[in-house]
Amino acid sequence: MDNTTSKPQNTAVNGLITAISRNKEAGGLAQYLGAQSWYMLAEYLRPHSFKSGHVLISQGGLDRNLYFLESGSLKVEVKTDAGFAPLAILGPGTVVGEGSFFCSLSRNASVLAYSDCKVWELSPADFDAMAKRFPTVALTLSMALGAILASRMHDVSRRIAVT
Repeated sequence: MDNTTSKPQNTAVNGLITAISRNKEAGGLAQYLGAQSWYMLAEYLRPHSFKSGHVLISQGGLDRNLYFLESGSLKVEVKTDAGFAPLAILGPGTVVGEGSFFCSLSRNASVLAYSDCKVWELSPADFDAMAKRFPTVALTLSMALGAILASRMHDVSRRIAVT
């Protein structure tokens, strides 16, 4: 018997589900994944609360984790010869880390907590484990991330912000 939805962490993901449903970003996650999918994903996500200024992703880093933002805001910036250039401020219900999640290339930009925030982390290993148990959810999440990646790559001003 599958007791996935009865695990304590699944109710904790309600805030993330609400944030995703309220995010109206083009190609956003809510267009692809409903609440039931997030309940299935929940046991593979790790929640983190970060204070403003915390670095989630470092430009040049080789980690491949993906982060879903439940609350607060994140700043995407790139280091240039002239210093740091801000690229985007992202709000609740969005995702970062989608570029390197799919490949082993280094991160294009840094992502910092712009305000105190709560994020949910998904590692490639956890994604693989989830994909074995819930292949349809894994495929749907992959398609959603692909749509977001394509949308961000299509917008020249946000292209470098793909992390």
